[in-house]
Amino acid sequence: MIEATSCGGVVIFRGKILLLYKNVKNKYEGWVLPKGTVEKGEEFKDTAMREVLEETGARASVIKYVGKSEYTFNVPEDIVEKEVHWYLMMADSYYSKPQREEYFIDSGFYKYHEAYHLLKFANEKQILEKAYNEYQELRKNNLWGTVNR
Repeated sequence: MIEATSCGGVVIFRGKILLLYKNVKNKYEGWVLPKGTVEKGEEFKDTAMREVLEETGARASVIKYVGKSEYTFNVPEDIVEKEVHWYLMMADSYYSKPQREEYFIDSGFYKYHEAYHLLKFANEKQILEKAYNEYQELRKNNLWGTVNR
């Protein structure tokens, strides 16, 4: 078994959520949240910010940690056990540009209900729901954009 750790972000700007559309040679297709592998010596929140920037071109800051998801998948030589740490993040604009090298062919900011229905994976829908509830709570208390944990 191979263990892998990634970090990603639920990136929000003016109430809309940033998603990526991935298409790997017609084998894998779907909308996902930006995430990627932790590099040696890197802090999890730094990984999340770096991966968001690399995969989407969006500059975003971490607001708070929202939890982790775990899943397994098969690769030809083994089974991968993956752990993804997620952060609620705030973008500085609606700008995004999908990273072609990673087979991302589209990106954009979507209203919550659109993003929820577009997402391919149930575990990402759960993280989106949790992060969006946190976002609404921070907004309600006039703390959105001021908290950085």
